[in-house]
Amino acid sequence: MDTSEVAMMLNMSTSWVYREASKLGLKGYKLGRGRNAKVLYKRTDIFKWLEQQKIH
Repeated sequence: MDTSEVAMMLNMSTSWVYREASKLGLKGYKLGRGRNAKVLYKRTDIFKWLEQQKIH
């Protein structure tokens, strides 16, 4: 998933995803170089993090 998809899924901004990704344990995979490089995240990592956020 790209950054905008992750942001939409979490109902957060793309800047929040960029800033918080490492804190959340989401490893980004950069495609390309420079400012226009696309960052992708594994869908399984996102769902794993979401599962950990459940209130029991």
